[in-house]
Amino acid sequence: MIHFVGAGCGAPDLITVRGARLLSEADVVIYAGSLVNPALLDYCKEGCEIHDSAYMTLEEVIETMKKAESEGKTTVRLHTGDPSIYGAIREQFDALDPLGISYDVCPGVSAFSGAAASLKAEYTLPNVSQTVMITRMEGRTPVPDKEKIRSLAQHQTTMCLFLSTGLLEGLQTELMAGGYAPDTPAAIVYKASWPEEKIVRCRLCEIAQKATENHITKTALIVVGYFLGDNYDRSKLYDPGFTTEFREATK
Repeated sequence: MIHFVGAGCGAPDLITVRGARLLSEADVVIYAGSLVNPALLDYCKEGCEIHDSAYMTLEEVIETMKKAESEGKTTVRLHTGDPSIYGAIREQFDALDPLGISYDVCPGVSAFSGAAASLKAEYTLPNVSQTVMITRMEGRTPVPDKEKIRSLAQHQTTMCLFLSTGLLEGLQTELMAGGYAPDTPAAIVYKASWPEEKIVRCRLCEIAQKATENHITKTALIVVGYFLGDNYDRSKLYDPGFTTEFREATK
């Protein structure tokens, strides 16, 4: 059995209870060493066979899984954050299916959730933004034509940008060309929930400059939008003048 487990955004205790249990029971662990906090490996039992996938190809990962299966061992494939977001898990599923190897997925706390917690922010403020876009800047790996940053920026909603820290000059240019004002609130969240976490709040037009000043070149999430501002409407759910299924309006 292969268990795909979300490691969470960094702090070892932000892995789910299920994820920690699966990790502690595993005979073989293949973890994303360039992104996953190595402190999570403390959950592993003595004698667990550990592989760092940063140095492996997809074919080598699958071969390691096949070998473990042939030996009757349980494998955990430990992905950073939540496996469903930039986890490259579909290609692993498609390689395992023809082999008849069973697998399941244990979700994890994504970096965009960890960043919001660190910022003490709510992405979906009433009358500010009710939509969160999770995307990335195009670099060596392309994005679909309809998902270019400039196109998505026309909506001016809350945006969480992964895998874009090394492309910030182009990112801020494309966001502003798409419609965001230069003074739109933004933040760079480096290694959310890790001991070395760093938060830099700034205006959109300052993202590249602030990242350089703070020596942030990778492993950061960029968030943009007026949810970082001070103006929003009160939630209707807890408004005494709003009737719900559970209570009548009182005024």
